[in-house]
Amino acid sequence: MNDFIFCSPTQFVFGHGANDKIGEMLAQREGFKRALLVYGQGSVVRTGTLDRVKKSLDAAGIEYVEFGGVRPNPEVNDVRKGIEAVRENDIDFILPVGGGSTIDCAKAIGFGALHNGDVWDFFSGKAAVERCMPIVAVLTIPAAGSEASSSCVISNDELGLKKGTNGDAFRPVMAFMDPEVTFTLPAYQTAAGVTDMIAHICERFFSGVGDVPVTDNMACDVIRALMDAAPQVLENPEDYDARAAIMWASTLAHNDVLGLGRSTNPASRAGGWESHALEHELSAFDPKITHGAALAVIMPAWMRYVWREDPSRFLLFGMNVFGIEPIDDTDEAVEDAVTVIIDELQGFFASMGMPTKLGDFGLKPENIDAFLKTLEANKGSVFGGFKKLTMDDARAIYESAF
Repeated sequence: MNDFIFCSPTQFVFGHGANDKIGEMLAQREGFKRALLVYGQGSVVRTGTLDRVKKSLDAAGIEYVEFGGVRPNPEVNDVRKGIEAVRENDIDFILPVGGGSTIDCAKAIGFGALHNGDVWDFFSGKAAVERCMPIVAVLTIPAAGSEASSSCVISNDELGLKKGTNGDAFRPVMAFMDPEVTFTLPAYQTAAGVTDMIAHICERFFSGVGDVPVTDNMACDVIRALMDAAPQVLENPEDYDARAAIMWASTLAHNDVLGLGRSTNPASRAGGWESHALEHELSAFDPKITHGAALAVIMPAWMRYVWREDPSRFLLFGMNVFGIEPIDDTDEAVEDAVTVIIDELQGFFASMGMPTKLGDFGLKPENIDAFLKTLEANKGSVFGGFKKLTMDDARAIYESAF
């Protein structure tokens, strides 16, 4: 097990009626008097979740300024507008109500508002996040894990880029998580979220570091719990226990606990995040592409390309998650087993209605040059942890995904 530094400052309020407790619990905190209430493009309004949050705030005497309309794959100009709203309205803290896109937008507003330059400085490498306004997340779409993570991803449409930054300073101080609000999530959104969670775990599991038994076993157990819960909610969207399992797995998948001991740098998260890097170029190219759905295509394609770098890692994954092992230790038997393991993972994604090839998004092989241009701008000419990838490698992975 490698050395690590782990910070998890988020207070979780999880379960029935959690969102009705927001005002009461925030009123107990010093300095939480006026919020920027950040939300997306309508679902929290249609379902009544936003009204519940506002009612709770009103009852506690906490003021708020509304900032709605955040899109999926949030764009930096929305962040800039949010920063202006913070500065013009004497805001104390940021209160996102939604999924990863809304929470990431709120995070960027929170650290951008304390910065003298442009917020994109943090995504272009010109500045590092050292401080942030308090973030209180109200989770409605479990997927990205942003409710407790040190990650924030923002798109820049003008540059055609989608970039992330990391920092413990913007981990939310509180997260309110009521599984009942996810009952109305469409099946596609639910499935894409589960896919994203599994990808977060796999990015850490396949990090180029040897076995870390405690962390590895926890990681595989959470994946198996997700694979048990997902079919249940797709059959019965109001299965509370299954929804609760998925919501909590969202947090565990990306608050770094499932990568502890797997990083070569004690202060950094484990993994090279190759699949996420490859996918980000797709949803930057077309913001309508759902991140998790695209990962359902990209991650298996990446796995098929790199598994020979460390077959034992895939065999451990296959045994712990699917109960699959090779019939003997010959190279042919190992290759057959790994092939089945990757096929099983992608088959699970497909069983939830996830796409299986990039063409399902309306993408074409001739788009690959555009993907590679922004990928190299984001990651450099060589990137990765499990296996170092060149742009030629990336091209081969993209081509295999069509």
